Amino acid sequence: MSSTRAAEAPRAPAARGGEYERLERATAELTAPFALVDLDALDANAEDMERRAAGKPIRLASKSLRCRELQARVLARPGFSGTMAFTLPEALWLAAHDTDDILVAYPTTDRQALRELAASGAGVTLMADSVEGLDLIERALAGEPGGPVEVCLDVDAGWRAARGLVRIGARRSPVRTPEQAAALAEAVLARERLRLVGLMAYEAQIAGVGDDPPGNPLRGWAIRAMQSRSARELAGRRAAIVAAVAATLERAGAPPLRFVNGGGTGSLHGTSAEPAVTEVAAGSGLYAPLLFDAYSAFSGTPAALFALPVVRRPGRGVVTVLGGGYHASGPADAARLPRPHLPAGLRLDGQEGAGEVQTPLLGAAADGLEIGGRVYFRHAKAGELSERFASLYLLQGERIVGEAPTYRGEGQCFL
Repeated sequence: MSSTRAAEAPRAPAARGGEYERLERATAELTAPFALVDLDALDANAEDMERRAAGKPIRLASKSLRCRELQARVLARPGFSGTMAFTLPEALWLAAHDTDDILVAYPTTDRQALRELAASGAGVTLMADSVEGLDLIERALAGEPGGPVEVCLDVDAGWRAARGLVRIGARRSPVRTPEQAAALAEAVLARERLRLVGLMAYEAQIAGVGDDPPGNPLRGWAIRAMQSRSARELAGRRAAIVAAVAATLERAGAPPLRFVNGGGTGSLHGTSAEPAVTEVAAGSGLYAPLLFDAYSAFSGTPAALFALPVVRRPGRGVVTVLGGGYHASGPADAARLPRPHLPAGLRLDGQEGAGEVQTPLLGAAADGLEIGGRVYFRHAKAGELSERFASLYLLQGERIVGEAPTYRGEGQCFL
């Protein structure tokens, strides 16, 4: 991964000067708390993701948006094709609302949803990384009508250093070698109700770890070194795995793989360059949440914000807003907290952080805020913000041009 921002990301983040006033004019009739998405920023981020994917189609990670209207907007773009859902129930719901070509990102143990899939004939591909998982799917489908269910193999993309003693990357699939992948492919082929159509390997240690952490250049150097070595190792191993699975399918007289999926927002530019990869997956970069500020290869424009009202003025240089405890998943550290974005010059109180009922904010800008004023925040991650709001107001220029329901606003509560 390159450390030269200017060379790989010519588009700089939007300037903050005047942004607060623009937001205030656009949302003057709204009552906080509320969440909004800047459509111009969303489109700019999508365009930059397409640039970095270099012609490879991007499969949209639906959980990163959790809003069907915005998902449809992105999928209408030429660089995006197909959806990666989080769970099978979500995939079935999306399929029932005219979304096609859906890949479920994680193995499922939901037997009822598997039976619904068999009955519906929806264009949904399941994820599998073990014979045990295949057995569970087969038992759930036993006696159910319908044809074969499509399956994608999930392969471990983590990095092993020090002769395997050091593991870096998410703890995902137990399938790591070409031999293991070929054996699992044979296990799929041995089952009449299953059809192997794809292979996925998600390099979380590259796509999901920022290589330019603010104020910590030594850590950034170490991350870039790790990611560079990991990317080289994975490119060779992924190609060998794809070749081994392709050979297994050819020997069995089965159709070839329809897709090989890899990558994420943070690794689009690298993963898309691998000949063995036919598509990449991404979604979080469309909203450009806080965690993506720490990448050197690209720079997003914050598109998703939420506004909280000022309800207290405890003292000079302090205001308190209502609610705000919207912590992101992952390690319980400060990086997972939301952050005040506008007006500039505010920070969280280290003793209280972002709280369920209130969030104190410190800084010189506090004295310029009145009771009833608004503070705009950015969330640390992308789609998790949508679990807090029933709808997202859609901003374009200086006008709110629509209001789109989130999954929650449509009465859905998926894992």
